Amino acid sequence: MNRTSLEHALHYLNTLIETSSDAIIIINVLGVVEYWSTKAEEMYGIPVERIQNKKISTFFKKKDLKLLEILKTKKPVFNVYHQPRPDKHVLISSSPIFDDRRMLIGAISIDQDITNIVKLNEKLSLTTTELQKVKQQYNLQEQIGPLGEIKGSSTVIQTTKDLVLKVAKTDATVLIYGESGVGKELFAQGVHEASLRKDQPFIPINCGAIPEALFESEFFGYEKGSFTGANKEGKAGKVEMADGGTLFLDEIGMLPLDMQVKLLRVLQEREVIRIGGNVSKKVDIRIVAATNSDLEEMIKNGQFREDLYYRINVVTLKVPSLRERIEDIPILVNGFAQEYSAKYQKEAPTLLDSAMEMFTNYDWPGNIRELRNIIERMIIFIDHSTITAEDIASIFPSYTNNPVDKEGLEHEKARLEKDRIQEALAVTYGNKSAAAKKLGISRVSLYNKIKKYGIFDNV
Repeated sequence: MNRTSLEHALHYLNTLIETSSDAIIIINVLGVVEYWSTKAEEMYGIPVERIQNKKISTFFKKKDLKLLEILKTKKPVFNVYHQPRPDKHVLISSSPIFDDRRMLIGAISIDQDITNIVKLNEKLSLTTTELQKVKQQYNLQEQIGPLGEIKGSSTVIQTTKDLVLKVAKTDATVLIYGESGVGKELFAQGVHEASLRKDQPFIPINCGAIPEALFESEFFGYEKGSFTGANKEGKAGKVEMADGGTLFLDEIGMLPLDMQVKLLRVLQEREVIRIGGNVSKKVDIRIVAATNSDLEEMIKNGQFREDLYYRINVVTLKVPSLRERIEDIPILVNGFAQEYSAKYQKEAPTLLDSAMEMFTNYDWPGNIRELRNIIERMIIFIDHSTITAEDIASIFPSYTNNPVDKEGLEHEKARLEKDRIQEALAVTYGNKSAAAKKLGISRVSLYNKIKKYGIFDNV
C-alpha cells in the first residue's frame, strides 16, 4: 500500500469512527490511550488533548475499566452493562487487538450511553408507584371505582369490565391481549385496584423498553458489590418491589428467551435471588401480563417458551379495539375534548353530528391512543365554539368519506406513519431495536423512515 492509499485509509477509518453515535476508545497494551473519539469526549467530559497518550487508569478507577480487563482476558465482550461512573450507565462491546503475528497490541471499546434510558425507566416506575400511593391516600379508587378511567358503555366494553371485576378477586395470573393503543395498562391497573392487593404496590415493567443487558438487574436486583458501578447498598428488582402486590409485565412478547426461563422459575418457585447473592427471598406477587403479539405463533417460531405461555395464560382478557366499540366513540371524544380544553385553557367546543360522524366512520388503527392525539390536535388548531365536519376535514382529510386527492391522502398516511414511529420511539425510550419490533418492521427500515421523516432530533 503506497503512502497516498495509506493516508486515505486512515481518513476513511477516522471518519467512520467519528460518524458513530457511540464513544470509541482504543488503548495500547500498556493501558495508554491511543484514540479517544469526539463522542467519548462528550460522554465522559474529558477532552482528547487531556487524556490521549496518558494511562486510562489515571482518569478512571481500575476496577471500573473493562478495557484493562480485556487486556488480561484477551476475550471480547458484547453489550455488557457497565457503570464506569455513578452518573453514567453504558453498554460496552470491547475486543482485544492483535497484530499479524497474533501478538496483543491493545484493546478497543465501543460504549453506548444508556443513561437516559435507565433514568427514564426508573422515573416511569417511580411515577407509577407515586400515582398509586396518591390514589390510595385520597381513596380515589373508592370514589371513581377501579375501572373508572375506562370510559364507555358498549356491550363489549361492559363485558370486559365485568370479567376484570370477576377475575380481580382471585390471585389468578392474567394475560391481557389487545392491539396497540387500546389501553391494556388501564385494564391491568383495574385488575389490581379491584383486587385484595389494592393497597399494595402495582409495579409495571415494559419488556420492550429495557436494553437486554439490563433485564436481569431490573427484574431481580443485585447485591452490593456484585458488579462494577453497582449501588453500594445493592438494589431491589421489580419482582421484589412488587412483593404483596401486582407485577405488570407489559409487552411480554418482547422478553428475551433467557429471561423467559428465569421468569418461569420465579413463577414456579415464587422466590427471587438478586444478582451476586446466594440467598433466595420468597415473594408474594400476582402477575398480570399484556401483549399485542400472537404468542402462539411466536411459540411455533421458537421466539416464546411454551411452558411460560401456559403459566401466564391462566385467564385471558381480550381488550376490544376501538372499531369494535364504535358506540363509545362520542363519549370518548367529548371526554378528551373536555380534558384538552382544560389543559390548553380553551372553552370546550360543541361537535355537530356531522363532525362526530367523521370520528365514528374512521377505522382507528391506532385505537384510543390515536383518538387522543387527534382530539388534542383538534383543540389546538380549531378555535370555533362549534365544530363542523368541514373543520375536521380541513386538518384530517383522510377522515372524511368524501373523495380526497391522491396527494393529500398520501400526505396524511405519511403523517400517521411518522406519528406511529415517534410514539413507538417514545414508548421504548429511544431503543430503536425495540421500536422496530413494536412497529413490526426491520431496524434498517426504521432507520430509513427516521431519516425520511427527519425525526433525528426527536429520538
